[in-house]
Amino acid sequence: MTSNNTPTTNTDVLFQPFQIKNLALKNRVVMAPMTRSFSPHGVPGANVAAYYRRRAEGEVGLILSEGTVIDRPAARNEGQIPFFHGEAALAGWQNVIHAVHGAGGKMGPQIWHVGAVAHPFAEWTPPAPPESPSGLVAPGTARGEAMSEEDIADTVAAFARAAADAKRLGFDTLEIHGAHGYLIDQFFWSATNERSDRYGGATLVQRSRFAGEVVKAIRQAVGPEFPIILRVSQWKQQEYTARLAPTPEAMTDWLLPLVEAGVDILHCSQRRFWEPEFAEIDGANGLNFAGWAKKLTGAATISVGSVGLSNDVMAAFGGASSTPVGLDNLIERMERGEFDLIAVGRALLSDPLWLTKVRTGDSEHLKEFTAAAMGELVM
Repeated sequence: MTSNNTPTTNTDVLFQPFQIKNLALKNRVVMAPMTRSFSPHGVPGANVAAYYRRRAEGEVGLILSEGTVIDRPAARNEGQIPFFHGEAALAGWQNVIHAVHGAGGKMGPQIWHVGAVAHPFAEWTPPAPPESPSGLVAPGTARGEAMSEEDIADTVAAFARAAADAKRLGFDTLEIHGAHGYLIDQFFWSATNERSDRYGGATLVQRSRFAGEVVKAIRQAVGPEFPIILRVSQWKQQEYTARLAPTPEAMTDWLLPLVEAGVDILHCSQRRFWEPEFAEIDGANGLNFAGWAKKLTGAATISVGSVGLSNDVMAAFGGASSTPVGLDNLIERMERGEFDLIAVGRALLSDPLWLTKVRTGDSEHLKEFTAAAMGELVM
């Protein structure tokens, strides 16, 4: 990574249009989903609409919302995380998408269920016990209850209802949160899925059944031309070194069936986007997670992970600041077609005009990220 004062290569590749199905984007930059917790009683207000509108005004091609939870009693783990169900919350999201469209932007909600994961900083008790594949939040660590097959069926249906509502409200796409150790990822991970029924199993393919059912139900709810994004990760917040797929063959077994089930774009989360996924195969400058996912499945991919900043997101949760850095590595990877889109998180959280400054070469005014920005809606 280069310093903020080092000249970067031409950034034109970031501003090429992109289209998949009925989603047409003016550039390749995505605002990454970031939990904000500014929706009292689960309802996003005018401040949330203004926050997203500002990023659309700042030229972001696609905005993915913070995680919004489905209609399950224990789907969220903090009291001000927004719902994506219920009349009041959906009216709030209607206002958000109207604001974003009014500024010329495109947007999709990230649809989420936290599973057994507790909030790392807030003590909050959900209205029902946490639910997960096997009542485990981490290897050997019990929390909440194991889901029955009826619970699973109801959860699949709740994902589909949220997707149908996203399309009805006028959103341009949607993202399913299947990463970072939350519910769908807890089914993927053998350490938290010890089930002996059809939703468990010794192989990742078997443990992906639940995710596949969610994708198929959403595809049926939104029709063939509405793009579906799935966020996936190897790492878990419970175990940073976890790897679901230690080889390309295992990654194909994991991701290809989900693409075949209806996923159009794989949002491949890394803590640092420039790190190779399988360095033992293609070297220290080899393909990253999104690059391998695109190569193995043929799907479009989004890469993400500490774009434009000196420290990764886990350092931010520890209170660390990050200074702006150059984008040479990102530009090189995008110019060779390694992945299709790049998601930017904290840089856009702290500076809604980050992309405008990148486009005009105004590196002098790129803002430092401080952890304080996580506690407000920067306008």
